[in-house]
Amino acid sequence: MKLGIDCLISDNTYHKLLTGKRVALAANPASVTSQLTHSLDAISEISTITLSAAFGPQHGMRGDKQDNMIESGGYIDRKHNIPVFSLYGNVRRPSDDMMSTFDVLLYDIQDLGCRIYTYITTLLYLMEACAKHQKSLWVLDRPNPAGRSIEGNILSDGWQSFVGAGHIVMRHGLTVGELAKWFAKYHNIDVDLRIIEMQDYKPNQPSGYGWPVGELPWVNPSPNASSLNMARIYPGSVLIEGTELSEGRGTTIPLEIIGAPDIDIEQLLKKMYHLAPHWMQGAYIRPLFFEPTFHKHAHTLCQGIQIHTDTNQYQPDQFKPFRLILLLLKAIRVLHPDYQLWRKFEYEYETERLAFDVINGGTSIRTWIDDHSSSIADMETLLANDEHFWSESINEFLLY
Repeated sequence: MKLGIDCLISDNTYHKLLTGKRVALAANPASVTSQLTHSLDAISEISTITLSAAFGPQHGMRGDKQDNMIESGGYIDRKHNIPVFSLYGNVRRPSDDMMSTFDVLLYDIQDLGCRIYTYITTLLYLMEACAKHQKSLWVLDRPNPAGRSIEGNILSDGWQSFVGAGHIVMRHGLTVGELAKWFAKYHNIDVDLRIIEMQDYKPNQPSGYGWPVGELPWVNPSPNASSLNMARIYPGSVLIEGTELSEGRGTTIPLEIIGAPDIDIEQLLKKMYHLAPHWMQGAYIRPLFFEPTFHKHAHTLCQGIQIHTDTNQYQPDQFKPFRLILLLLKAIRVLHPDYQLWRKFEYEYETERLAFDVINGGTSIRTWIDDHSSSIADMETLLANDEHFWSESINEFLLY
């Protein structure tokens, strides 16, 4: 398999198209070739391409910012002597001055296949800016580690945010190249867009089911995206960021474990199996104890679960991480009606609305959890309808 960046480097046709152009690169630490050379360094070795600028998303070009809501500044790259602009600092959309530094922008950032992952919002903002300034944008395509599986609700009208770029389901099933094509159509963006496709990418093939296991090393696309297992779980575990439960930040396996000091995990799992055993299939769910060293419940023993998709028992067609976490939260509400679930704090530049609602792109998910009369069947109907609609709407954009 060849990544988009590998195809760009090896094909002189692309080099000729970029000759005489000022070229910028949007990248982060996971922007590497299949041989683990950073894309900025690899492109700089092509004598006919002139690198003029670079852009870094959330967590920085070098991935130096550990937590959310920690901004990065711009700087001059010492090796290549070009400006590196931050799109997660004073601005999240590129300024006119930033846009004046290039003719063609290469976007080469690894996604996790989840609506809330901010790199796809940055992609949308860059596409809109390139359209406005009549610049070209090339997406160097990369795998979706969550694969083709589709799950979750579609973001509701009026709930667009930095973690909700558009009317997308939570686990969207697209590569960034395919998603760029979707953005262009459904956001009506008249941009000179080119997708540098991967070669021999097979998103439905085991054992990776989206990620070419054994062919491509894993490099954290963000500091807490530490494994393929995390990427598969993330469309569900990210919901915990909006709650008082720990999502495992402050441990070595963030967003793969979930828990709190004041829950009885054996009782909780029993209730989950009682309510919806079919929402707990496709992966191993293990009770555990853990103690975060920082973040929520720091230095306090928590009970919770660890989710394992890293065995041959993993079944991507059955594993539904979004439903699994909804079930966990629903079971807590059933067992403890007064449990303080919803965490109130500023979340990705949203100060007024609950973080949990911002994450979910509306209030319907929280309302269902809090409503004692709502059923598993109610939520299944809501999700199935949105998933079917999304699945039908993306067929024309699939490249692999």
